[in-house]
Amino acid sequence: MASTSATATNWNCPNYVGELFRVGSANQTPFLNMMGGLQGGRVITVSSPEFPVAQTWDLDSASQASVSETASQTAATPSTFARAQDLNATQVFRQTVTVTYIRQASGGYMASAATPMASGDNPVNSELDFQIMANMAQVSRNAEYTFLNGAYQRATSASVAGKTRGIITACSTNTVAAGSVTLSKSLIDQLLRTMAGNGSVFADPVIFCNAFQKQKVSDIYGYAPQDRNIGGVNIKQIETDFAMLGIVYAPQVPAATLLIADMSVVRPVFQPVPQKGLLFYEPLAKNGAVEKGEIFGLMGLAYGPEEYHGTITGLATS
Repeated sequence: MASTSATATNWNCPNYVGELFRVGSANQTPFLNMMGGLQGGRVITVSSPEFPVAQTWDLDSASQASVSETASQTAATPSTFARAQDLNATQVFRQTVTVTYIRQASGGYMASAATPMASGDNPVNSELDFQIMANMAQVSRNAEYTFLNGAYQRATSASVAGKTRGIITACSTNTVAAGSVTLSKSLIDQLLRTMAGNGSVFADPVIFCNAFQKQKVSDIYGYAPQDRNIGGVNIKQIETDFAMLGIVYAPQVPAATLLIADMSVVRPVFQPVPQKGLLFYEPLAKNGAVEKGEIFGLMGLAYGPEEYHGTITGLATS
């Protein structure tokens, strides 16, 4: 456990990057867990609050050339393709942890009555360790929500908070407005056609949806063979004309939205704090009989070309 010294060093600032992908339960932070799992916990580190997520450029529409022998003797007009950058930003994620000395000393008592427990009965052996773990789980949940739904804001001064753009918010090219109708195969097919027409590569596409839309996906694609003892379906993958799509229940996806994310280009981004690390816990200044510390990290989302992803919005939710 971290030292109570208020001066942080590499030895008393434990880093929790790996924990970020583990403490959130699999059915609560699946988007974040898949980023960590697919990349083995590897992340992109940046030295600036703003970072590029994609370099965008467009080709001209395809056409058939008409060049005569005479015309071929003269150099053609050069073609120049302009490039632009899509940017995102890191933002502060933090949680403050406080545990009094008395609370740490009272770990052997049950909350319902002042009755000592036998040695080994309490699953929490260190209240401070537990509080750090619980606050890390909250950071994980906050990161899941932000990486899906975050609204971009550039930090233009010290008093303006930088905010990272979530992948759902980033989807502007490939989005289908459902108009409050129930999710259907035709809507999913429409989104896939739109994504294909706009250059999606379908390298590792995954559907993320909330509980209501997850059941609708199972209703659409499910086929339960007759059986006297077993019924029901739980669709986890669907075959389409463009790729095999995984289906993931993600409670932080808005109820009226379905997201298709190509996970091959999605990465978490960390902005390291010199001498401390990426996502770390450090003790704060002492003030009385209490252990106080803070979990701190600068994180953002690199989602790659937004044209690789797509959304259906405005779905019926009942």
